[in-house]
Amino acid sequence: AAELNHRKYLDRIDLYKRYGYDTIADRKFILEASMPLCGRILEVGTGKGHMALILARAGYDFVSVDISEEEQNIAKTNLEYYGVANKVDFKIANAENLNYPDYSFDAIISVDTVHHMNNPFKVMEELIRVLGSNGKIILSDFTDEGFELLEKVHNSEGRSHNAFVSKVGLPDIEDYFRRRSFSIEKKHMISLKI
Repeated sequence: AAELNHRKYLDRIDLYKRYGYDTIADRKFILEASMPLCGRILEVGTGKGHMALILARAGYDFVSVDISEEEQNIAKTNLEYYGVANKVDFKIANAENLNYPDYSFDAIISVDTVHHMNNPFKVMEELIRVLGSNGKIILSDFTDEGFELLEKVHNSEGRSHNAFVSKVGLPDIEDYFRRRSFSIEKKHMISLKI
């Protein structure tokens, strides 16, 4: 089962590469842009485990939450395949209501999730609540061009990507954090068509 799961994982990465998006390079860029990264780390939105794998293979121990047990099981199997599943405390949770005390984490990472959130501002409130006083929140999501690419990939599979459940994107989230007097640092990855 692990071998088949891993093959599907690699096939999906290859599919995105054919459309010009390198999932692994993107996650490595996010990790590098997040430095320094230390203390207790929370990943919000495990998904299939792309970011979790990068973090675990880099030696980080962290908690990863997702609302979908099915998606998280794919991630667990992939991390087991690479022998790093022990680095991650996987939890099923809705990020609108995290079961952690205030100030539990020093860093929170959430990649390609904002557009899937039903109530993104409620999630951001919850992230702020569980973040330590000197902590940081790292958010990444697709640009308009990225969403177009996603739609092409999903259409090639005979389905549609469920983009913008809440119609809120990173610019809206950035405005939200600015109004809350957070210091914002933006970094952009230049992606080349492969």
